[in-house]
Amino acid sequence: MDNWDEVRTAYQVARIGTVSGAAEVLGVHHATVIRHIDSIESRLGIKLFQRHARGYTPTEAGSDLLRVAQATDDQFNQLVGRLKGQGDAVAGELVVTALNGFSHLMVPILIAFQRLHPDLVVRYLTGERLFRLEYGEAHVAIRAGAAPEQPDNVVQPFAQLQTGLYASADYVAEHGVPDSIEAFAGHRFVANDDSDNRAPFNIWLRANLPETAITFRASDGRALERAVLSGAGIGFLPQHRARRHDDLVEVMAPRAEWASSLWLVTHVDLHRTTKVQSFTRFLKDRAGDWSL
Repeated sequence: MDNWDEVRTAYQVARIGTVSGAAEVLGVHHATVIRHIDSIESRLGIKLFQRHARGYTPTEAGSDLLRVAQATDDQFNQLVGRLKGQGDAVAGELVVTALNGFSHLMVPILIAFQRLHPDLVVRYLTGERLFRLEYGEAHVAIRAGAAPEQPDNVVQPFAQLQTGLYASADYVAEHGVPDSIEAFAGHRFVANDDSDNRAPFNIWLRANLPETAITFRASDGRALERAVLSGAGIGFLPQHRARRHDDLVEVMAPRAEWASSLWLVTHVDLHRTTKVQSFTRFLKDRAGDWSL
């Protein structure tokens, strides 16, 4: 791409969603923004945006441009900060992605960090989809399981996620608690719908339980938690989540093989930027108080 002004304009339109908003940020007339968008779409031969009454919504191609331009913008701002002697500034967007169910731990940390850096805009993304750091979808990711192997990522050990086997008080009142692994077959269980799910506790459960005993299955962790709380059966929950519910009964003492490793992941291109370094140091310091 030989015209960075057009890319920068498209990035701001994708980020803000309106021509007027992008024009204000860029300090140009709205007609210039429209001209840049028309020019880059003509040059590429694709539509980057869907136009509608409320503004501009990125197409799939526009979303790809947004992710790449975000990473480029971060690096450029970091360079400018160093050249101006302001490399310690933490501003712009900080995009963090973590596991579903970690919000009660992560949000207070994000808010505390933002208070230290009021020019920062925080975006906290969760979901089953794996956000791709190489495309600038996030600055920092917390992931579970085996160590991520993408070659351009910087991966640091972060914590151990402890998991327990629980049932609701209502379930226990009706069905009791199995007194051994051999007794599992006579109970109802809640588990992930994917039998190939590589979570350590899921592998252990399916190795010790007949498939017919898994009577409630779901692909969403929050749905599985709600099913256990509602008495649908016995199921695994992270200990930090289970502690929030007084009516849960521990069915079996946690085993070492149920634990999952948590990893702190950043992309090599952004790992040493002041923003990422400041946040990861802050996160590791505050996460020392977590009881997972």
